[in-house]
Parts: sequence; C-alpha cells; structure tokens
Amino acid sequence: MGLEEEIRELEEEIAETPYNKSTEAHIGRLKSKLAEKKEELEKRQSSSGGSGGYAVEKHGDATVALVGFPSVGKSTLLNALTNADSETGAYEFTTLDVNPGMLQYRGANIQMLDVPGLIEGAASGKGDGQAVLSVVRTADLVVFVLSVFEIDQYERLSTELYENKVRIDQEPPRISVRRKAKDGISVNASVDLDLDEETIKSVLREHGYVNADVTVGEHVDIDRLIDGVMDNREYLPSAVAVNKADLIEPDYKETVDEQLREYGVDPEDAVFISAEEEKGLDALRERIWDELGLIRIYMDKPGRGVDYEEPLILREGQTVDDACEKLGGDFEERFRFARVSGPSAKHDEQQVGRDHELADEDVLRILTE
Repeated sequence: MGLEEEIRELEEEIAETPYNKSTEAHIGRLKSKLAEKKEELEKRQSSSGGSGGYAVEKHGDATVALVGFPSVGKSTLLNALTNADSETGAYEFTTLDVNPGMLQYRGANIQMLDVPGLIEGAASGKGDGQAVLSVVRTADLVVFVLSVFEIDQYERLSTELYENKVRIDQEPPRISVRRKAKDGISVNASVDLDLDEETIKSVLREHGYVNADVTVGEHVDIDRLIDGVMDNREYLPSAVAVNKADLIEPDYKETVDEQLREYGVDPEDAVFISAEEEKGLDALRERIWDELGLIRIYMDKPGRGVDYEEPLILREGQTVDDACEKLGGDFEERFRFARVSGPSAKHDEQQVGRDHELADEDVLRILTE
C-alpha cells in the first residue's frame, strides 16, 4: 500500500470513528499516525525534486504573503501597494512565480510577496502547492485576499494553510517534552486537562517517545497536543482584505458581512478594498503595520541631531539591546548606556540599560565607550 493510500485510509477511519472518552486515545493514535505519514510524504516529495520551489530572499523589516485563489487581484494589489511590476490579467494563473515588491510605510520597508494563486489540494502538492505554501511559512504576516463575491474562499485557504502546518492567529501550545533514560512517560499539567493521561501517552508513543517528561500548561485538544509534540508548526498573524468591493451594491454589504461571520471573520476587522480603483489601501497599509507590530525608533545621532526621516524599525517588545544588534557595527561591544525620550521613558533623556523595552516613536541615543 502506498503512502497516499495509507493517509486516505487513516483520514476515513478518523472521520468514521465517533469521538467520546472511550475512543479518545484511539483517535489520538490515529491522528498522530496521520501526522507522521503526511510528514513522510512531504519529505519524499521534496527529495524527488518537485518544481524547484519558489525561493525568495527575505529583505526589509518584515515580510507579508498575499494569499488567495487565482484571479482575486493579488498582482493588481501588489502593484498598487509597492514598486513591483507584477503581470496582471483577468484570467487564472497569471502569476506563475512569486513576485516580491517593497511597501514603504512609516519609514519601514515591508516586503510583499504575491504568491501564485492557491488551489484546493495545494498542501498535498497539487499545482505546485507545496512550493507555494513553503513561501507562506517564511512570512511574518498572511494577508488573505478574497473576492467580495466568493467569501467562502477564506475557509478553503485556511484549510490549505492548516494542512501545511501553518497555524493562523494562534499562539504555540504550552507543551514541553523532555526525553529521559527510564521510567516511561510521565505527564505534568498546571491546569485540569480535558484529555486523559492515557490519551496523551498514546500520542507520545506514536511519535517515538518511550521515556519522557511531558509538561502541559494549557487546555489542549488532540490536534493542539500533536502540534506541541511535533514542534514544527509556524504560528502567523493574519489580516483579511476583501477585494473588488467597488463592484457590489451598498445593500449587498450586509450579505457579505454575514458570510464573513459564518467563517469566523469579524466584518469590522476585514479591510474592504478595490485594488483596481486603489480604494481602501490606506486602511490596509495601517492594518498591515498594526498586525506586524512594528515600531519606529528615532536615533539621536551625535552632532547631527534626531533623524526623523529614516527611523530604526523594531518590533513591539524589543529592547535597547535589539536596537544595538540591528544597528550593527561595534555598538554591542562598546555600549555604556542609553538615553530615551518618548512613550517608553519616565522622563525625557531617561538613562536606561540594554534591557529597556522601547515603544513606537521613542527617541534613542546610545552612548559608547
């Protein structure tokens, strides 16, 4: 029996097995086996050469993948947002390679990738889907580009990403697994678990663990447990852009909102745009900025004053130490202390150390030896 057939049989058995406490451990084993088989199939497809992939070198301060089915307007959107020149056409599969462009916004350089239109079955390799999805995995943000007339595309795209180990708008499960020499598998949890210990142990055994300490720090279902054990998922934020909004009548907007809710998207969070007419793009730029969590740091340069034209771009939560690292040179070795004015400072020119957390539009001066 071939791998693909084994995968189909496992999927059928999982679908046909009713879920309850008595079948939980069995379903856990089946899902673990399925995850391993899919992993094996992916490795085989990669080693057999495939399409050669869509290697794109990352540039700029962050990378955004525009994800959508063919002919939803991704190429037109990329051209409207950036300096790219992506071929456009009102027919499917115009984009046959990954097209990068650079969105310059608030002093940041944000690399935008127009990936070839996804089709159902992409995660299993259909239509060079694996190569396309591998590019998405390297991004910092996924923007779903939907046609206003086909909102159901969202669910289909989400499924393809999930099948390719991309988890949208989730945090990694708080699970750690440490191998040990003897004494079997022990489970420690800081919360009351819905899964019983035997289910957790059976999942671990399917993944090759015989002796291990497992620590679970949150409520998890079987799928989240497997994600935590396999530890090769990508966790990415997302935004939804509804394109061709200029083509609908105002009273049809309510229908679109209802469709978005059906698929778990708050209409207030979706950005309605027209790439063709270049409408709604300011709101989309703003949303991309917010989702990436970028911040601007204005450097106070000795003898030259504060540079407000070209800020240093960091991420929310980053520190003076991160700023030194991004600046490069010998800042890290020669660092004495820093002075900060702005939102993160208690007062102007506050003296701070490497671990001081910076905020958007801080002014930073680094003093060296």
